[in-house]
Amino acid sequence: MKIHDITLTISPAMPVWPGDPPVTLEQIESMDRGAHANVTRLDMSAHTGTHVDAPHHFLNDGRTVENLPLDVLTGPALVVQLPNSLDLITAAALEAASIPAGTERLLLRTRNSDLWARRATDFFPSFVGISADGAEWLVRRGLRLVGIDYLSVAPFQQSEPTHRILLAAGIVLLEGADLHTVPPGAYDLYCLPLKLLGSDGAPARAVLVEK
Repeated sequence: MKIHDITLTISPAMPVWPGDPPVTLEQIESMDRGAHANVTRLDMSAHTGTHVDAPHHFLNDGRTVENLPLDVLTGPALVVQLPNSLDLITAAALEAASIPAGTERLLLRTRNSDLWARRATDFFPSFVGISADGAEWLVRRGLRLVGIDYLSVAPFQQSEPTHRILLAAGIVLLEGADLHTVPPGAYDLYCLPLKLLGSDGAPARAVLVEK
C-alpha cells in the first residue's frame, strides 16, 4: 500500500493568500533555555496551505467546518491531469477530461503543481482555477468534493462566483493540495480538517492511498 501525502508543510516561508496573515511559528518554551518542555505557538489563517472551505466561507450561512460530513471527506477519489496549456478550468475543459460518471471526489492536477515541485514561496496570482461555468458543470455531475492544486478553486480576483456555486451545492472544497508527485488515477482520499468551532474553513491533513 502506497500513501501519498498531499499536504503542504506549514512554515513561515509558504505562500499565503494576499491579505491573509503570514504563518508564524514561535517557540514560547524551550528546553535549551531551561524549560521542562518545548512548546510552539502557531498563528495563521484558517485558509493556510492545504485546507478545506466550508459553505460559511462565502455564504455566511452558519454551515461551518466542524459540521462537514466525514463521509464526504473520506472515500474513493479520482486525480485528473489537466493540460499544462490550460489557463482556466471551464466546463469544456472538464468535459474533455473524460471524468467518469459517478465520480464523487475529484482532485484536479494542473500546471499549478509545478509551483509546489519547485517549492515556490511567493504567491502566484496567475494560478489555474475553475470558472463559473466549470463550477456549474461540477454541480450538474453530482460531485461531493472538489480539490485543486493551489490555494483557491477559483481564479484570482474572481473568487466569488465559483465558490458560491460550489458551496451552495454543498460541495466540500479542498484547496492547496500538493499533487506534484501524484500520478493521475483512482485513490482513496482521507482528508481531515481541524475541528474548529464556527470556522469558515480549516487546515487539513490529506492523503491519497493507492488502490
